[in-house]
Amino acid sequence: MTVPANNADSPSVNDLLTAVLFGPNFRQEHGFWRRLLTTEPFRRPGGGTPDERLALSYHRLRILNNALDSGARVAADPRALSALHEWLGPVDPALTTVAGIHYNLFLGSLLDHDADTPRDLSDFLALRRVGTFLCTEVAHGNDAAAIETTATYDRERDGFVLHTPHAGAQKFMPNTSPAGGPKSGVVAARLLADGADHGVFLFLAPLTDAHRALPGVRVRRLPARMGSPVDHCLTSFDRCFVPRDALLSGQQGRIGDDGRFHSHVPNRRRRFLASIGRVTPGKLSMSACAVGSARVTLAIAVRYAGHRMISASRAARQVPVYAHRTHHGPLAGAMATVYAMSLLHRRALDRWEAAPDSDRDEAERLVAVAKGWITWQARDVIVECRERCGAQGLLENNGMTELLTGIEGAITAEGDNLAVHAKAAAEMLFSATEQETPPGEGPGDLADPAFLGRLCAAVEELWFARARERMSAAPPGDPLGRWNAASP
Repeated sequence: MTVPANNADSPSVNDLLTAVLFGPNFRQEHGFWRRLLTTEPFRRPGGGTPDERLALSYHRLRILNNALDSGARVAADPRALSALHEWLGPVDPALTTVAGIHYNLFLGSLLDHDADTPRDLSDFLALRRVGTFLCTEVAHGNDAAAIETTATYDRERDGFVLHTPHAGAQKFMPNTSPAGGPKSGVVAARLLADGADHGVFLFLAPLTDAHRALPGVRVRRLPARMGSPVDHCLTSFDRCFVPRDALLSGQQGRIGDDGRFHSHVPNRRRRFLASIGRVTPGKLSMSACAVGSARVTLAIAVRYAGHRMISASRAARQVPVYAHRTHHGPLAGAMATVYAMSLLHRRALDRWEAAPDSDRDEAERLVAVAKGWITWQARDVIVECRERCGAQGLLENNGMTELLTGIEGAITAEGDNLAVHAKAAAEMLFSATEQETPPGEGPGDLADPAFLGRLCAAVEELWFARARERMSAAPPGDPLGRWNAASP
């Protein structure tokens, strides 16, 4: 019998699985982050107070920033942002939070606007000032388009007056305390000029020095949240003046040299969406964080199951707990789910990065739907893996409890999953058109992926058709009633 020689150029099973989990460019997209996390500063610390752990996270942010050739390059690259969250998320959720805010929401917003008017970003790139993002308010979370913080244009001083009109308009819950160093923020506010409300825009504002809030800015720490400590705060403005170039302008609007508002986007909602465009890369980042956290938790649970010995049916014999199907069955299911999460995340990332303007809305919708499903699945996987590790999984130094609470933050961040899915469902419902079944397509093999895809598409169309029927039967003149009728 002749045994064929192995082809030295053929990829190994490990290489093939790595490509499935991380995409085809593992070394280019993920190598830096993997090497960084093997260094001493990123080893799991022992204990510490919440303030000490928060200080460590900001210290690690500076180590990370010093290791980058350019923070602006990370902010401009959705793949780099995604990899950052995928690798840092399981190691230090607080660091992941402040890094994601600084590089994506803050620096990314600055880079996305004012392309024809360069800003001096040196303080932010060197982390002499940490960036944060102030959008949602006490009274406005998922309905951020209705925020009430104002930025009134002052012609005499050629700038804007940021103001919080009442307690419900306080910014909730950005990391705006002096912890970690002086802070500046990108602030979402309603642009008021010449007596008109032009919609929500972003404004760059210094918030704190190294010790306290600056004049016109009030910062109050919120109670400790579950999970890793982050300096979440309530932040408000008392007629805080910023110059005209504080406005992050673009096609959606600007104040010209004549002191008048100009915009190429007539719709105020479209202006708002253009201003907060960084939320979509943020959703991709939350998916990446969830994928990485679920993967790490699963690896810990599988490894533990292999060396945790228990008594077998005969007292003199011991077997690993993994030998029991009741133990390894749920972990096998979790492994399949983590692969599915990884593939969906890569698909959404590829689609978003390559989408032309004509396909941008659908690509954003896929990112939103993927974020909801992936983060929910990650929670189920992490809970299952924690249970499979018994009491050991409850010890903080084993890393699972921090990820369990961290995934709850990912479910809420960048839009609560339920609200995000409801918005996507409404868009799909109102844009759906009835599809004709191609001739000759009948029953198929449930083991055939192509047939399963067609089957899922048929079920989707059936759901849409039934939802449209329920909406049609609802009384006219009641949009909320019609929507509730369409919801199952």
